[in-house]
Amino acid sequence: MNGLSRRSWIKRASLGSGMALVGAHLSHSLTAEEIKKFNPRPLEGPIRLGSNENPFGPSAKMREAMVNNFDLGCRYPWSYNAGLVKMLAEKEGVPEDHIVLVAGSTEGLKVAGITFGQGGEIISCAPTFLSMMDYAALWGTDINWVPLNKDLDFDLEEIEKRVSFETRLVFLCNPNNPTGKLLPAQKVMDFCESVSKKTVVFSDEAYYDYITEPNYPSMVELVKKGMDVIVSRTFSKAYGLAGIRLGYLIAKPDLAKKLRERVVANTNIMAIEAGKAALMDKEFYDFSIEKTVEARNSIIQTLDELKLPYLDSHANFVFFQSGKDIVELNKTFADKNIIIGRPFPPLNDWCRISTGTPEEVALFNQTLKEVLG
Repeated sequence: MNGLSRRSWIKRASLGSGMALVGAHLSHSLTAEEIKKFNPRPLEGPIRLGSNENPFGPSAKMREAMVNNFDLGCRYPWSYNAGLVKMLAEKEGVPEDHIVLVAGSTEGLKVAGITFGQGGEIISCAPTFLSMMDYAALWGTDINWVPLNKDLDFDLEEIEKRVSFETRLVFLCNPNNPTGKLLPAQKVMDFCESVSKKTVVFSDEAYYDYITEPNYPSMVELVKKGMDVIVSRTFSKAYGLAGIRLGYLIAKPDLAKKLRERVVANTNIMAIEAGKAALMDKEFYDFSIEKTVEARNSIIQTLDELKLPYLDSHANFVFFQSGKDIVELNKTFADKNIIIGRPFPPLNDWCRISTGTPEEVALFNQTLKEVLG
């Protein structure tokens, strides 16, 4: 079979037949120009909707920037950082010494966890994005876990009650992963302002670009006031550069200096040039956000049809209650060539599904109806 195993051939055949079935229902198919400019990932099995990746990008402009600077690949990147740092400082409205470049915001989370967490504890809620806490725990930091409240929000009141002389850092993820929920603007601002007087507050804003609330504040506003607040941002989501590894932290100079000294991977020439191009490529950014909203709405429409509960998402995924053990549901979908989100204890019957291309989402919707309909 031309090098394909029988199992692989069956999976591809199944995927192809699935596409034939959903083709008539694709209301947002892409034009040839959009495909060229925005680089949607090809429809290949398995369809991966479990990692909150952008199904588009790098855009044509980002790819061109990387190719044009490929000859700089023999150089160390540090002398080329300044241009990107300047652009990010202007974007965030802070001086350049407030910006720390990292190889994806996950590196920034890990660096912050070991920089400020050692010798004490980090307080956060569960479930949330675990990279900081898991890494800090390896280095001896205690993790003080607070359950999400009854509305599946960060329990800010309980977190503040637990802050003590042992607390080195408080971690927030807003919008939260895996819930996609957004904390009330003034409430989270007041919380960060109050708690940052006692310890460092870290605000993970990886999904900030997807927020639809008008005038919703970034905690960068508190950084500008000189407070002990650190904000992380990433190029992995809206900018479609997850595989290039580029992110940054925003913090006042003394905190930024400590973080910068502990960065391990740093970034690279291709990431720097892709990042510069991404910040200037408003056409791709707007397209990326638009298609995320379309995909999210398509998933929600299917969940409404199936009468499955879900949370209001401000991210590129939807968190819904499947009524099935997520481990078993994962296996069921994997057998149908679709990868969905991992378990998020204690919400063991909830499923996180990432947005994808129109074709991928249509296949997921069809499969969800088959499995849970």
